[in-house]
Amino acid sequence: MFSKKKHNDSENTTPENAAEEQLNTENNAEETAATEETATEPVIEISAEEQLKLDNAALNDKYLRLFAEFDNFKRRTQKERVELLQTAGKEVILSMLPVLDDFDRANKATENATDIAAIREGIQLVHTKLKSILNHKGLKEMESINTPFDTDLHEAITKIPAPNDELKGKVIDELEKGYTLNDKVIRFAKVVVGS
Repeated sequence: MFSKKKHNDSENTTPENAAEEQLNTENNAEETAATEETATEPVIEISAEEQLKLDNAALNDKYLRLFAEFDNFKRRTQKERVELLQTAGKEVILSMLPVLDDFDRANKATENATDIAAIREGIQLVHTKLKSILNHKGLKEMESINTPFDTDLHEAITKIPAPNDELKGKVIDELEKGYTLNDKVIRFAKVVVGS
């Protein structure tokens, strides 16, 4: 059955079909020649153990590079932090130097002064100047007198009997003012609480 079809196909061949068959056979010959050449070249196969060693070396190298990069990052940030801490107060100190100059002038003025009212007025001016500079830097005084005692803001020095019932549990007197810097308590107010 198959032989008859082949025989019939060969009878129906035209010159175009013959050219196509010739091209197909040439292509097949080139492909077989290429596969023979690649088969003759030695293929280097890496064993599983050697492949694992190469992978391990590559990962170890990557790990060492990442570790070195992280170590450099730590050193750099630590150095920046130290520099920041050393110069953090620079701006505040520079802004307070004029106040220091005013105090120096006030000391010189007190040596030969006879009018106490003028000295008092000069000291008041220096005091208000210092307070305004500190307020610009974010420092605020806490109001404590006649407010309920709050352990987050106050430090109770002593308790005394309250003069009236309204002042029980409230701050009666303030021995030392409390301050906040940018809404964070930096010094608790030392107060006397009514009981």
